[in-house]
Amino acid sequence: MAKPVAEVKGKKAKLVRDSFTMPEIEYQVLSEVKKAFLKAGVAVKKSELLRAGVALIKDMDMKKLNTVIAALSPLKAGRPKKSK
Repeated sequence: MAKPVAEVKGKKAKLVRDSFTMPEIEYQVLSEVKKAFLKAGVAVKKSELLRAGVALIKDMDMKKLNTVIAALSPLKAGRPKKSK
């Protein structure tokens, strides 16, 4: 198993805080996967699931990744308006 980049270099990785918007149905997938992990006896955080996704796409074939990204529904940039 490959070691995380921070361990290989011997330094602590700098953490970056960010925010993003995604469709509710895609956000629900994170919840469903978390529940599946809990059912299997493993606690996992949303950030860990997102980082796992980044690790998976890092080595993905560019053509396949482009196909997946093209299939995503477009989103407006910026924060969603608050509902009253």
